[in-house]
Amino acid sequence: IIIQMKKNSVLKRLLENNKNWAESVVKEDPEYFSRLSTVQKPEFLWIGCSDSRVPANEITNTQPGEIFVHRNIANMVVHTDVNLLSVLDYAVTYLKVKHVIVCGHYGCGGVKAAMSNHSYNKILNMLLKNIKDVYRFHKTELDTHTNEESKFDRLVELNVQEQVLQLSKTSII
Repeated sequence: IIIQMKKNSVLKRLLENNKNWAESVVKEDPEYFSRLSTVQKPEFLWIGCSDSRVPANEITNTQPGEIFVHRNIANMVVHTDVNLLSVLDYAVTYLKVKHVIVCGHYGCGGVKAAMSNHSYNKILNMLLKNIKDVYRFHKTELDTHTNEESKFDRLVELNVQEQVLQLSKTSII
């Protein structure tokens, strides 16, 4: 992997940016990393989309240690997702978060994919089925939208509502 990274200027730049960032942080606050290593008391667990345009800490203007984050395609809360459930359990039981946020976003590729009839690979199709179910639950309302963009936006909103409902059904919450 290291040999590949040396050949790949994009990865090299990414690592260099990380090194420069860390050096600038330490220059401004020499105790920053040692302080961070001892503090993790977030009030919030953020369940959000993996979309690279929606970084939780940036859009909430929070610092490291202030928000605990779980991301997946289309901010899904699926009761068979051991990864999500372990994050949720750790956040609630051990970190003692006070609030759990399910955050969706307009333009979500996962929701858009679920609106199509395209068949994706088996794993992605399994996830998209959950969003297709949201569509099915709200088909009467969604079919009143004649504009595809407004239908898409409304499905994004309904998907967040459904994921909150699924969250409330977990034994952890």
